[in-house]
Amino acid sequence: MPGTIANLWPQVHAAFEGVDCILHAGDLHVTNVIDELETIAPTYVSSGNGDVDVEHHRLRETWTGHLAGVAVGIVHQFPTPARASSERLQKKLLRAFDAFDPKVVIYGHTHLAEVHHVNERVYVNPGSATLPNNQSTRLGTLGLMQLRRDGISIELYQLHESGHERIKHLSI
Repeated sequence: MPGTIANLWPQVHAAFEGVDCILHAGDLHVTNVIDELETIAPTYVSSGNGDVDVEHHRLRETWTGHLAGVAVGIVHQFPTPARASSERLQKKLLRAFDAFDPKVVIYGHTHLAEVHHVNERVYVNPGSATLPNNQSTRLGTLGLMQLRRDGISIELYQLHESGHERIKHLSI
């Protein structure tokens, strides 16, 4: 939330209803978004370049862990697999996550919703619910992920006045 709106859109709350946790890839600008998301589900947040002087106990440079048995890493700045070689992606993975080897990488920075499957790894940028494509405050995008030891499903959604509509999907 770039600070021009006081609360998240109601469509965000509706889309996240019933989720087990929320993963945010940074550029909060204000900490109250973390507290608001925490009312929905436990929230894990990577700090973004727009988070200057933003401090919160949930905010870290990177997050790593296992969700439903799947290794997941969250980092703000990461190259888009659409324009980066496998070698560049691997170098960035090592810098961002050291010895941790995520099967799913959640990243932000461009605020552009995209999902890629490269070399048995899934890369997800859910975009931004409030500042899509890093342009102006308006209804944007978000992602929902289902993780199982035997499969991963990612759905990206465009928010609109009456709810949300799926725009991209990946299942492996």
